[in-house]
Amino acid sequence: MRKLFLTLAGLALIAGPAVAGKYNKVVSVGEKAPIFSGIPATIGGQDASLSLGDIKEDVVVLVFLANHCPYVVAADDRLIDFDNDYKGKNVKLVAVSVNDRDSDRLPAIREHVKKKGANYVYGYDETQEIGRAYGATNTPQFFVLDKDRVIRYMGAQDDSPLDESKVKKTYLRDAVDALLAGKTPEVTETRPIGCAIKLKK
Repeated sequence: MRKLFLTLAGLALIAGPAVAGKYNKVVSVGEKAPIFSGIPATIGGQDASLSLGDIKEDVVVLVFLANHCPYVVAADDRLIDFDNDYKGKNVKLVAVSVNDRDSDRLPAIREHVKKKGANYVYGYDETQEIGRAYGATNTPQFFVLDKDRVIRYMGAQDDSPLDESKVKKTYLRDAVDALLAGKTPEVTETRPIGCAIKLKK
């Protein structure tokens, strides 16, 4: 069975008793993000591999997804728009699924991204280790990392996950724009709203 590589720094985030955010019980804003590598992935339906250390962009947006989830379905077009809007702006969007069901595994992910025309990297971690390391509980759930791979924002994409027409607060875009401007995001953590991630015991 493939083993996901996590650095000791990332594992320390799991074990440390004081590292927890308001809604995230594992990691907190201002902490180094757990480093992962070797996640089987797809880009536009083609086989790829996802490793945080290989990403050159200054800002990384990591999102946990699950194709079956209605909240993810509602976010699909927003994710594609985000990826297109920030291309060439030193921002990298990467997605990971950790759910143990056929619709959320890599073969289904390949078909999904081809159907939607999505071009961001989308990986599947059957070990679920990356989900545990980041304290991911819902899909979609976002983590924004700066150039030093420190977590600067985590939580929801915006304040209206099921209805884009009612969005008033764009948490994700605001956090990314702040980092690109050399500033600290005003909002650093929000409650992730979506489908619960099913982690194996």
